[in-house]
Amino acid sequence: MRNSSSYNFDIREAVDGLRDAFGPRGMGGMGAGRMGGRMGRGDIRTAILVELAEAPMHGYQLIQAIEARSGGTWKPSPGSIYPTLQLLADEGLVSAAQEGERKVYSLTEAGKAAAAEFTSAPHPSATRRGWDADRAALPKAGAKLAQAIGQVATSGTREQGDRAAEIIDEARRKLYAILAED
Repeated sequence: MRNSSSYNFDIREAVDGLRDAFGPRGMGGMGAGRMGGRMGRGDIRTAILVELAEAPMHGYQLIQAIEARSGGTWKPSPGSIYPTLQLLADEGLVSAAQEGERKVYSLTEAGKAAAAEFTSAPHPSATRRGWDADRAALPKAGAKLAQAIGQVATSGTREQGDRAAEIIDEARRKLYAILAED
């Protein structure tokens, strides 16, 4: 049986390891965006132009469209979408029209020209270090595991923590065994 300080260290070490592997904010909340960390300012700008080249959208639709195109691994926050939309409007690349309670953004002629440069290139989420749309399931599963570990670490009993640490150790061994296969 481990003592409580050993248990807390093991769980924290596991959470820290998962953060290192999947980025500081995980997936899904994972600010939720964010496997491998945040995207750069130019990336959000490019992604907005690419999405608006498809159809006019309001901010929340843009967030959903970018998340969908990235396979769920990048969900920009409203705090990055709306200031970038305002910047693009100030630059004359997008215009906003009030439709009901929402502003719907569309590309201006200058915006269409700017978007044309990017529509044939890979989406910004596809150029991220380590990004592979076909491998998105593993990082998502790791992020969900990190969330569960955090819950056990903060809310579980010592016995539950000990059991969780054993499960994590066994999972680690099994993962390395997968890599050892032919």
